Amino acid sequence: MPGEFNAITDVPGVLVGHHQRLGRGWATGATTVLVPGQAVAAVDQRGGAPGTRETDLLAPENLVQRVDAICLSGGSAYGLAAADGVVRWLGERGRGFPVGTRPFEVVPIVPAAVVFDLPRGDWGNRPDAAFGYAACEAATAGPVAQGTVGAGTGAQVGSLKGGVGTASERVGEFTIGVLVVVNAAGEAVRAGTGEPRAADHGQPGEFGLVRWPHRAVDLGAGVERGDLNTTIGVVATDAELSKAEARRLAVAAQDGLARAVRPSHTMYDGDTVFALATGARELTEQEGRLGGQHEARRAAALDRLCSAAADVFTRAMVHGMVAATSAGGLQAYRDLWPEAFGD
Repeated sequence: MPGEFNAITDVPGVLVGHHQRLGRGWATGATTVLVPGQAVAAVDQRGGAPGTRETDLLAPENLVQRVDAICLSGGSAYGLAAADGVVRWLGERGRGFPVGTRPFEVVPIVPAAVVFDLPRGDWGNRPDAAFGYAACEAATAGPVAQGTVGAGTGAQVGSLKGGVGTASERVGEFTIGVLVVVNAAGEAVRAGTGEPRAADHGQPGEFGLVRWPHRAVDLGAGVERGDLNTTIGVVATDAELSKAEARRLAVAAQDGLARAVRPSHTMYDGDTVFALATGARELTEQEGRLGGQHEARRAAALDRLCSAAADVFTRAMVHGMVAATSAGGLQAYRDLWPEAFGD
């Protein structure tokens, strides 16, 4: 079942903040996932057009084991500048990888990924360091705003407006949480019925709709479908994982993306999923009943987390689309199928 907020912030020690500008030639933003206690991190990237920063250091063989934050942003490659603001915010607070003896001698570790949303606003209006800094200032451990906010402000999914989505699930004593920026080249809705491709993955009443519609709509009517997109996201858990195990979590989460859009992982998407493991709970502590070797028990526990990661990522994808509101010349799901919301 979902956690209290049905959000990535149900994982203790994970905070989320958004900052965006919408209107007057703007339709973009940034979202920061902060882990004040740091977290083991990994990444899985698919598709042919990624825009990322500091992902090589997440390989298991490299020195740094834990990160301080993940920055997600609009603006394509220009938007990677938002991570500079996250680094500055963390550095001012002495958070980061120690490189000296004094408290302020740290280097904040902030991997980042961007979505392509440049057509939504004026060409020169894209996130910079101020967006990342402001997203950190806004970060909280409570409910997470969804839809046309943060890095999802200018997002597009197929022919529809995309956005930020989040969800969570309890897996025994563990928690899995996901935050995703739904910005895929593929379609997330069956045009013949108006039902999201992943509608059947939701918990009862989860998406807050009256009913799924059963009415055809021409999704291509008057809409320029995106050719350059990219879905990016974070899957987090309170389990204790190695970097290699965390990467398995990110790999599984990509399966959830593939369930929600068709096609997925195209040459025009740079789909990137980060995994965070805060380590609050030992992975095998609930597995004694299985017997056998420690490695087998650990693998079984990890497998359950990976299965949940795919499911939660799928649900978060649906949330991001149905929560979105029109912006940047794109119609939202609620505009085309208002009956789903009781309108």
